[in-house]
Amino acid sequence: MHDATWLLRLYARGRLRRLAHMDPQQAQRRTLSSLIRRARGTEFGRDHGFSADWSLDDYRSRVPLRDYDAFWEAYWRDPFPRLTDCTWPGTVPWFAVSSGTTTGTTKYIPVSREMRRSNVRAGAELMIHHLANRPESRLLGGRVFMLGGSTGLVRQAPGVSSGDLSGIAAAEMPGWARLRYFPPRELETIADWEEKIDRFAARSLDEEISAVAGTPSWLLIFFERLAEVAGSGSGRVAEIWPRLEMLSHGGVAWAPYRDRFAALLEGSGAETREVYPASEGFFGLADRGDGEGLRLLLDTGIFYEFIPLDELGSAEPDCRWVGDAEPGVNYALAVTTCAGLWRYLVGDTVTLVERDPPRVLVTGRTSYMLSAFGEHVIGAEVERAVAEAARAVGATVTDFSAGSLFPEEAGRRGGHLYIVEFGAEPGGSGPDAGRQARFAEALDAALCRLNDDYDAHRAGGYGLDAARVSLMPPGGFAAWMKSRGKLGGQNKVPRIVNDRDLFAALQAFADAYGEAPRN
Repeated sequence: MHDATWLLRLYARGRLRRLAHMDPQQAQRRTLSSLIRRARGTEFGRDHGFSADWSLDDYRSRVPLRDYDAFWEAYWRDPFPRLTDCTWPGTVPWFAVSSGTTTGTTKYIPVSREMRRSNVRAGAELMIHHLANRPESRLLGGRVFMLGGSTGLVRQAPGVSSGDLSGIAAAEMPGWARLRYFPPRELETIADWEEKIDRFAARSLDEEISAVAGTPSWLLIFFERLAEVAGSGSGRVAEIWPRLEMLSHGGVAWAPYRDRFAALLEGSGAETREVYPASEGFFGLADRGDGEGLRLLLDTGIFYEFIPLDELGSAEPDCRWVGDAEPGVNYALAVTTCAGLWRYLVGDTVTLVERDPPRVLVTGRTSYMLSAFGEHVIGAEVERAVAEAARAVGATVTDFSAGSLFPEEAGRRGGHLYIVEFGAEPGGSGPDAGRQARFAEALDAALCRLNDDYDAHRAGGYGLDAARVSLMPPGGFAAWMKSRGKLGGQNKVPRIVNDRDLFAALQAFADAYGEAPRN
């Protein structure tokens, strides 16, 4: 295959120069002004009296924060699926179907043509930062493998379709990008996840894969199948895809998977690079090393606001933007976008690690917290504690979910249960009871160190019992997701399950799966 990386380098030089001289505040002000001007004639713009000369304070005083449900009820439900001049000018051609990780509620997120172009620009941004960190790169000398969901789109109305964001991207991919893309069309439309990964694995052996992208949990499952198909005893990707130089991951926290992927990528020289894509837009990506924060994309049609968590729902929350957000504070993220989302609460929580340029760490979800007993343990703390506990006992974690256990009788204490699927041990055996107990102890100790409220509740066993760990047999989480119709692609195993019925169902499934005979 002809190496087209030189073309990417030409674009990268100019773009990197512009980024180096970009003023974050100026870029965000221009973005917001442009969005307001574009949408003055929409129903939303008229309702809120959009004016081209608005300041940021004007915008905030006239447009309230809203979540998906508020937009759906007020603006999108009645005209759906034809949203014409509703919250964005013109007719929305696509809807990204998003199933809430913790609630399961299906959402239809508008994707305008401008947002589609914004996502394409974000993909190019990822590649140019890879080139900046790897000058000898031949990224476009091979194929870029996207392990996404089904690319089949549902026709909602003439000229209007819905489906996975990966399906929208594939359907509208320009010809030059299609030449460098894997999988081919005849494979990417396969709806059955298990058949899909079998076919992907076999076909990829005939290709020069230079980059791969996906959700870590599904990438692990795919790599296991790839090793089987290739007959690789070690399972190391370098033996199968010797030209792999970048693995892009997002959707769930990386910490619990870091060690597992380090072993899989050993000898390949492939870099791992985190991204922050959502159905609402592509927000950020890692332009530096692992764990150094994700650089926000400031000039691709998205304006960012940050709301302190304890002020969510208040009449006049102390909203911040890139000009005054404080590093180290846990904020709820709100965005205004070129798809007609206005001060839209994404549901994610982030902390700023640097202001110029703005870099964030995703810490969880606004509803993604263990706090049934006032312990206020956020998602990022759960992810980190699980990763530390796995490292402490020399294990790897494939997937996990956590939920609260409530006391069933007076005088008893509540606590947390972690349902954990460990990676296979040498010889195919799982962790023994002693190792499971040590994992639970290390997990509890890490949570006490990371969270003062948890530590206070655990002190002397006053308010909480120690964290408990239940094992999910290998393959169990994938089987559970399949039983819910959510196998593969952009579907994610919920890390924290606050729905008591859903968590009880997961516990029952794990128990039954452990007892069921398997080949």
